[in-house]
Amino acid sequence: MKLKRSMEVWKMGLVSYLDALKLQEKLLMERKANKIPDTLLSLQHPPTYTLGKRQTDHNILVPEAELKALGAELHYTQRGGDVTFHGPHQAILYPIISLRGIGYGARKYVEGLESAMIGLASIYGVKALSGGKDRTGVWVEDKKIGAIGVRITHGITSHGLAFNIDPDLNYYKHIVPCGIADKGVTSLKMESGMELPGDEVIQEQLVQCFAESFGFSSLKWKEDELVSLEDGDVK
Repeated sequence: MKLKRSMEVWKMGLVSYLDALKLQEKLLMERKANKIPDTLLSLQHPPTYTLGKRQTDHNILVPEAELKALGAELHYTQRGGDVTFHGPHQAILYPIISLRGIGYGARKYVEGLESAMIGLASIYGVKALSGGKDRTGVWVEDKKIGAIGVRITHGITSHGLAFNIDPDLNYYKHIVPCGIADKGVTSLKMESGMELPGDEVIQEQLVQCFAESFGFSSLKWKEDELVSLEDGDVK
């Protein structure tokens, strides 16, 4: 009989990047110690630019002061990948899951993230494809619709994926997205050409696509998690 995989899903709304990062670090240690089940954070960020562990500052095209003037933050992270943008109307998933528990290696995990975003795009009639090993993420022709930047620590994942529902794409003009100079970015709104349902509906669909991609048949939804990081507690 096939083992039933279960996962907790936290619907968190708009969360600052640093708060989400601290929460991931806490949950990662708890997952490593088997204190919590596989967990998926579903959220959005205020305007934020992040760099991966290679710290490719040259792919930020304006001084940090100009980014702040736009109302955006800049953060250096330990994830893989290059510079990217996060903001409202972009669906973020941060999986805190045990790859050993589901029998996945790093490459298969990334392919699973890509598959989830491709599945979401297909719901709205958009043909998205994996970029393969040379262009990680999900693409509609030569335009990126979904980015991936992951970290794997002791077989436990953190960071994750970002899928453009309808963010302000002007923010991407200030960076070389994912370090690829000759490609553009796009969104589900632009590619589908249709009136989309609310972001919450689309994020739930993305969660379902993620669950299908990784074989999670049982989801426990936890809404409006309040994060108190002063004491390192989640309420």
